[in-house]
This record gives sequence, C-alpha cells and structure tokens, in this order.
Amino acid sequence: MEKNEEGKGKNEKKEPKKASLGWDNLPKEIKSRLPKGMKVKKMVVISPKNVMRWVLYLLLGFYFLGIIVTLVGPEVSEVSLSEAIRDIKEGRVESIKVTGDKISLELNDEAGIITTEKETTVSFAELLSDEGVDPSSVNFEVDNMSGLKTFGTVLLNLFSIGLPILFIYYIFKQASRAQGGVFNFGKSKAKLFVKGKQKITFKDVAGVEEAKQELEEVVDFLRKPEKYRKMGARIPKGVLLVGPSGVGKTLLARAVAGEADVSFFSMAGSEFMEMLVGVGASRVRDLFATAKKTKRAIIFIDEIDAIGRSRGYGVGGGHDEREQTLNQILVEMDGFEANTNVIVLAATNRGDLLDSALLRPGRFDRRVMLDMPDIKDRQAIIKIHARGKKFSRTVDWEAVARRTVGFSGADIENMLNEAAILAAKNEKKTISFSDIEEAALKVKMGPRKRRVQTELDKKITAYHEAGHAVVTHSLPGMDPVHRVSIVSRGMALGFTLIPPQKDVIHETKTKLLDQIVSLMGGRVAEKIVFSEITTGAASDLQQASRIARMMVLEWGMSDLGLVSFGSRLSMGDQGRSIKQNLDVSDEMKTKIDAEVMKIIEKASKKAEGVLKKEREKLNKVAERLLEVETLEQEDFEKLMS
Repeated sequence: MEKNEEGKGKNEKKEPKKASLGWDNLPKEIKSRLPKGMKVKKMVVISPKNVMRWVLYLLLGFYFLGIIVTLVGPEVSEVSLSEAIRDIKEGRVESIKVTGDKISLELNDEAGIITTEKETTVSFAELLSDEGVDPSSVNFEVDNMSGLKTFGTVLLNLFSIGLPILFIYYIFKQASRAQGGVFNFGKSKAKLFVKGKQKITFKDVAGVEEAKQELEEVVDFLRKPEKYRKMGARIPKGVLLVGPSGVGKTLLARAVAGEADVSFFSMAGSEFMEMLVGVGASRVRDLFATAKKTKRAIIFIDEIDAIGRSRGYGVGGGHDEREQTLNQILVEMDGFEANTNVIVLAATNRGDLLDSALLRPGRFDRRVMLDMPDIKDRQAIIKIHARGKKFSRTVDWEAVARRTVGFSGADIENMLNEAAILAAKNEKKTISFSDIEEAALKVKMGPRKRRVQTELDKKITAYHEAGHAVVTHSLPGMDPVHRVSIVSRGMALGFTLIPPQKDVIHETKTKLLDQIVSLMGGRVAEKIVFSEITTGAASDLQQASRIARMMVLEWGMSDLGLVSFGSRLSMGDQGRSIKQNLDVSDEMKTKIDAEVMKIIEKASKKAEGVLKKEREKLNKVAERLLEVETLEQEDFEKLMS
C-alpha cells in the first residue's frame, strides 16, 4: 500500500472527526466573555434536566441513608405517656430528653430507648409534678429546637413523603416516553404517511392489475372529488382486499400511500386491542376523528380479521373487547357525513370469517379478490424484484416464470433474494439460473440437510423416489419429472419435483386420479423391492386422501353420483377451533369413507402394475440416485428411454 506524506495509506478509511467542545466551537456570546485565545478542553453544559436528575439522586441517597441509620441504630419502641411515667417512678430510666412534644427515655436495664408524646402546652416539669414526681430528682434535658433544626426536621419530613412521590412520577414519566403515554391508552397508534415519505408507487406493484385499477380510482376520488359528484356518483366508503398471504395486499396499500396526495393512516387490526376494556373502541374513535380533521384521508387497517370476525363467539357473551371494537368500527363507517372524504382500506386473508355487517354495501362497498399470479403476472413480478441484482445474461426468465407455478409475489421476492445470497456466498460475479433453481427449492422445501443415514435408509429412499418418478413418467396425463433427489430438505428425506408446465384452472377427473397414482408410487415401490412398508409415505398418503375425499364430497367424481355433500367450516367453542361438519347421515358417512378408500386402493393397484412392468427401469433410476443423489430431467429421461 502506498504511503502519503502523513504516513497513512491512500486507501485507508479516515475516521470521522469527533465533535469538539474547544474554543472554535464555542458560541460567540460565550467567547465575548472569556479572554481571547483561552483554551477550553471540556465544557460542562448545565441543563434543568441534569439538575433535576442529580437532585433526585441526592434525595434518594438521603432517603436510603436514613433507612440504613434506622436499621443500624438502637431499637426504639413507642409507649403511652402513662407507661413512661410509671418507668420513671420505678427508677428504670437512665436519662430523658425532651424535644418539643416528643419525649425520649433511655432505660438503664438495656431494654433500649422508648419514646412517647405529651401535650405541647404543658411542660415536662409540670407533667412530673402533676404525677407526684419531684422534677429535681429526675435527670432530664430539654432541647429547645433552633431554627436550623426545625428546618431540618421539616425537610426530613418532606423527604420521607415527597421522595416516594417524586420517584413514582419519574417512573411514570419514563414509561410515558417509552409507550407513547401511560395515560394515552385510548389514543390511536396509527402511523401517518405523508406524500414523499412512502417511495413505493403503483409502478412497483405487478400481478394484481384489477386491484390496481380499483385503487387508482380510489386515489382519483380523493384527488378530484368534484368530478365524480357532478355525475351524481357517491365516493365509496371502504375497499376490502381479500386474498392469500403474500399476493401483495400490504404492498398495494403502501403504493396507495405513495400515490395519494392525501393523509394516509396505517394501523394493524391487532393494535386496536389492549388488556383494558374499551381501549379498542376508544382508539377507533380517535383514529376516525383524526382522519376527519384532515378533510381527505385514507385509513388502512391491515389484518382486519383480528377485530372483524363474526360476532357471537366471544368469551364474554358478546360483550368482550374485540366485539366492542368491531361495533365501534361499524358505527364510524356508517356515521360518515355525506361529504366526508375519508376512505377505509382493509386487508385480510380470511374473508370468510368477517362479520356480515362489516361486508355490506355502505361500509365496504368494494371487495377486491386477489389470487396467485399466473405466468404473465409472475414474469412482471420477477422483473420488478430483479432490479438492483446482477443476473447472468443466460438466465431464461420465461423458464423461471414456468418454474415458479404456485409461487406468490412474496415467494418470488424471497427466491430471488436467496439466489443473490447464494451467488455472493459462492463468490460469483453474477446470479445464474442454477442459483435461482436452488433458491426455489429452498423457499418451497427448505434448505439442504445432511442427515446421518445408513445404507439401507438411503436405498429405501432411493427406491421410494424412483417409484414416484417412474410411475409419473408412465402416466400420459402427468407433467414431466423435473428433478428426482434423495437429498434431505425440511422434513423430507428426498423429493420428486413435478412442477406444472402451465397454469391450470380446471382439473379433470383423469388428472386427479393420475396424481393419486403418482403419490402411491413410492409406497408401492418399497413393497415390491423390500417386501415391507415404511413410515416414509405418510405425507403421500395425506395428500392422496385429501384429493380423493374432495373428489367424493364436493366434485361429484365418485360412484355415489353427481352429489355435493357440502363440507362446511364452522366455528368451534369460543371461536378458537374450526371443525368440519357434513350435512349427511351416519350411513352416508360410511359410504363416503368406503368410496375414498376404493379410489386410493384402485390407484395403488395401478401403480403396482406400472412398477412391476417397469421393474428394470426402477432399478436403474434407484441405482443412479444412490450414485449421484440428484437426477435432472434430461438424465432421468435418458434412463427411462
């Protein structure tokens, strides 16, 4: 490294200069009062806050010192005046000290010190005379309190009373700063986004074009309300975004905040709730009152199902905190004045649980349904999330979009981020398609795991996955096998990846039955090769049973006829559990179970016939998997041909 004149490297980072409190940084007013050229090494700034802090520390010190002196000092007990006179008559008192109306007696039998009180108007000598005791025979001392002592006594009393009050006040003040106000429970915690603070706009959102159009109209309503009023149009009061997690509901709300030239209040549904009863309803009132003051505003409530669930399942008989909060939202949305330009935007992934009163027109006039993106939407989403990342020119983005069937926007963003991390970890200059492929597997199935397996375990896993792959390849209605691996990911010891080649809206009965046959291929391969079955097919059996049961119950794809038995979701006790009820007789339930079992057994026999016919190919694929652990589509198809 080259050295400059000061002996430091040119590329060496210079440490930032620390702020100095020397002569050059002193204010002009202070400089004018000090001798010129005076060197100031350190300046102590005295502020009221520092003074109060040190006064509090000093008071605490005196207070605890008094407690220590009390604990360490001699034992003092308080008695009545008659008992004290009796001790004096019996000669048990060594010395007496009178201070004002307080009398302290030191006993001569090591019993300690006792105290009592007398009337202020009566002197101690008169008191002894009235009790028949000669004052001259008693050794007592009268302490006439001086002004300084009186002041000290008063100050000590103030310390003992005022110090705890000051301490409690200090604690409450610190808690107030940390929590936004101890006594402000009922105030709204909504975040206000002003124009320019939120950089995300509609240009940064893809894959939800219909929802964008709806929200663009909302923004235009608020920007130019007169244009719509001239046509007699009423501005919608609420827009509800409903869709699965990760499709972009919150991102759309952030884009609205970036586009709108109005006040944007954002708050999660759970933030309304508190331990204290009535706090949620109070926060709703405060939020809507604040929004109305701004004349034009958007209120965004994320995860509204936290407070908007159907009423009647609460623990408190319909009067619990959540239902009170929901009732207040209903009142506020229904109580808007005709010309109030406030729109409520809400998002949820459980629209089926929302209260019907919340969904009716006049509250949420528009309901926007968001779904998983199709291939064109995924290409647009990939293009947005690929910004700022260095990808290889050989990356086929159309292939990436086809590879990510079933991915949400959040999954795609996470996948590309994981691909960038993987490329950086391997010290690559660009992100390749293989990095994206590995990242896609990591997002959906978890990272690679090196489990300690015996040779028999590996062999069972290899034949299990080979069974899935061979059966799938032999079924004409199935998509091609993309990858077969015995590398453990997540809870799975291996996997057979069969991504759809295109987005499918309708599923045929033939395709569904082929999927069940493919799922049964692993269990059947174990049975054929090892004459034994293992626990490795648990997930396959669950998926196969789910598909078969839906075919029987809802899709009319069984020998029971073209009937939908209507699986219905209903809330359990206290709204905590969800259970499935069937509106059928017990006899029909038995038939449904028998039909599901018949479908799965038929699929298992078909898979067994395929594998017995292709036993040689099954062995080749399994042996190759034991050698290389992972087979790509081209290598697998060569073995099968």
